[in-house]
Amino acid sequence: MTEAPSIAASRTTADKPEFELDELVITVIMARVTDYFGFFVYAFASVLVFPRVIFPNFDPATGMLLSFLIFPAAFLARPFASQAFKLLEKRIGRSGKISVALLVLGGSTIAIGLLPSYETAGVLAAWLLLVFRIGQGIGLGGSWDGMTLLLQTNAPEKRKGWYAMIPQLGAPIGLCVATAIFYVLTGFLTDEEFINWGWRWPFFAVLAVNVVSLFARLQLIHSEAHEILKEEYQLKSSPFFEMLSVHWKDVLLATFLPLASYAILHMVTVFPLAYETLNSDAPISDFMLLLLIGGVVSILSVVVSGLLTDRFGRRPMLATVSILIGGFSFLVTSLAENPMPYVLIGYALLGLSYGQASSILPNRFEQKYRYTGAALATNLSWIFGAAFAPLVALGLSLEFGLAFAGGYLLSGAVVTLLALALLKYREARLAA
Repeated sequence: MTEAPSIAASRTTADKPEFELDELVITVIMARVTDYFGFFVYAFASVLVFPRVIFPNFDPATGMLLSFLIFPAAFLARPFASQAFKLLEKRIGRSGKISVALLVLGGSTIAIGLLPSYETAGVLAAWLLLVFRIGQGIGLGGSWDGMTLLLQTNAPEKRKGWYAMIPQLGAPIGLCVATAIFYVLTGFLTDEEFINWGWRWPFFAVLAVNVVSLFARLQLIHSEAHEILKEEYQLKSSPFFEMLSVHWKDVLLATFLPLASYAILHMVTVFPLAYETLNSDAPISDFMLLLLIGGVVSILSVVVSGLLTDRFGRRPMLATVSILIGGFSFLVTSLAENPMPYVLIGYALLGLSYGQASSILPNRFEQKYRYTGAALATNLSWIFGAAFAPLVALGLSLEFGLAFAGGYLLSGAVVTLLALALLKYREARLAA
């Protein structure tokens, strides 16, 4: 990795410093780990905390469904926030935009950690949770900086899969950190201590890592090479509706191509935890330990995804893993008896699919529209693939049984395969 060429080499002169891929890799990993750590802290709290603290006047299953009803609010806010902060960037610059976005994200996260309970504030507690959840989405949408896109676009030709994999490591690493914290809290605190105050500490920890991420991003943004790349349109926004007029079909394709990856993300993390919480009398810390082991498995499989993609290609890799995910969806019924196979196999597939989930997005757009198009497609993929997964899967399992929850995951795999087929058809028509 240390011998990777400069991504600004074509524009580097004697008075313009080189901007090494290694420098970008470190910043991207730090930023993504931070984002996903906060992401999973909220996700786990949606299962273990909010049904009891915010919705205690409902039965456990209904309380969890209401908690999951608030969950998608952050994803729905992200596309609008990305556009609003693009306008703000014109006034205060990219570093100012990132600073404001992470301030909103950090403030909203801290506010959730300080949230009053239903016993203290009544229904106001639920409304406050919704507002702060939307605030998290605004912060995440506004903090889009294109670093992941930049890394993928400028990677060495024969190592595209490897460098596309690197930012995706943020998900399983952030997951492992969040899981480890909740494992300690649920395992070493009494249930009363955890519900009264223990669950709040992870939200405060999110703020601390956000500060570290902010300084790393600002240091990179202030580099001269970053401005060179911005002028080359690799990090430059284009007019939103102009981009759509040229690339609306590509936005749709790029939205649905990684859907299997985003669907399986919550189907092997949040959903099994919710099912176990509602249906098992075993200590929840035991299941958190299983999820932690699964997180380690997914880190390894993310790395393997980079190696396999460089050897066999992105599309064969994505198609193969999507077929495997479709078959895996039928294993969801095993959660009722023995969740270990479902979790461990699921995490292995999660790493293989998610490791390359964003690698196929940028190539769908002309360079001048790539930054804006990739941002929109990524946000839409999260909405269609992940935002409603916990709510839909839990609702289906409660109403019709576990097999129907697996149907949700199967649909994501089918959509990805159909998108790949449509992409191949479009390219064949253009080549004819």
